[in-house]
Amino acid sequence: MHVVDVCAFYTPHGGGVKTYVDRKVKAAARHGVKVTVLAPGKPGHDEAFGLAGIRSVPGRRFPLDGRYCYFHDEKALHAALDDLSPDFVEASSPWSSAAMVARWPGAAPRALVMHADPLSTYAYRWFDGVFRRETIDRRLSRFWGHLRCLDDSFDLVVCAGRELTRRLQLGGLRQARTIPMGVEPGVFSPDLRDEDLRQDLLRQCSLPPSATLLLGVGRLAAEKRWPMVVDAVMAAGIDHPLGLVLIGDGRDRAAVLARIGNNPHVRLLGPVVDRVALARIMASSDALVHGCESETFCMVASEARASGLPLIVPDRGGGAEQAEGGAGFIYASGRPDSLAQTIRACMANDAGTLRLKTTTLAPSVRSMDDHFAELFRTYSGLIARNAGPRIVRRKA
Repeated sequence: MHVVDVCAFYTPHGGGVKTYVDRKVKAAARHGVKVTVLAPGKPGHDEAFGLAGIRSVPGRRFPLDGRYCYFHDEKALHAALDDLSPDFVEASSPWSSAAMVARWPGAAPRALVMHADPLSTYAYRWFDGVFRRETIDRRLSRFWGHLRCLDDSFDLVVCAGRELTRRLQLGGLRQARTIPMGVEPGVFSPDLRDEDLRQDLLRQCSLPPSATLLLGVGRLAAEKRWPMVVDAVMAAGIDHPLGLVLIGDGRDRAAVLARIGNNPHVRLLGPVVDRVALARIMASSDALVHGCESETFCMVASEARASGLPLIVPDRGGGAEQAEGGAGFIYASGRPDSLAQTIRACMANDAGTLRLKTTTLAPSVRSMDDHFAELFRTYSGLIARNAGPRIVRRKA
């Protein structure tokens, strides 16, 4: 089986999509699946490794983030697909590239993989509390029409979490199906806990070993709500010695630093690209705190859970699903007062007992290899189902 991933937000500079693609390439080799990633960029930047490869299609620089390009030449994209003659095609973004894939006249079945939730990331975040969700959705009828048109043009819409699947189905998408993601196997473990590392991180927060160490990991972007997290941690820290270490970088770095101000108990560190080093930090913290309600899966929460770390996550999005089964504490999305209260509730538990509970749950975390095994099985079934006369598709 040859799968072509039309990956609009792939960049060699890193990020969640690259992490996903790198793991998919490794998993595909074990399943005998050939994967070619079509990424927007400068022609000639092609790579090949084993059965897998990355091919560049002419793309324009994304104006808001120079690390990324976007597909703008539909003919060039279609020509690349024709040349590769795939058995299955993925589109990894619900924007214009998915419509380009839908309009490709090839016979291969195709899937739209919802790596992002634009409705929660933008519209719901901006207007929740002002309008009801039903009103927001009515105002976004054109976008919902675009999604339904894609649904008619694709054989499958892959969602990493149940909440997104449910919302898409309620919005009229018939092909939406949940195939949960997972963590990179063999990296994250409670056994990596290092008390010396924990004490060093607390020292960086000007706190003694008896304090509680919270960890936040992710891009510094508006939808991640790090200023809200900082406010809530400062409020909860009035009652109990509490430190927060943030790991990440992004366009909102200045805003996050401004919110931290001169508070010595909150430290913003740069990205940790060494996965083993990140796993050690996770296992050595006392709880993960996350502010984003628009996560489709919430990889960082899943990695923290695999590290035996209690979760403090919003009640919407993938984070809430990760906290099921007693793995964490849930607060009202977008509410710093609720988050502060939930942090206090977490700290009111006996730390040893809570740690024992979450450590016991850690081995049950789904691996990324499980995700890809299910994904490739699903694709194989769709190829078999589509064998025979070509299916006439409604064009996006």
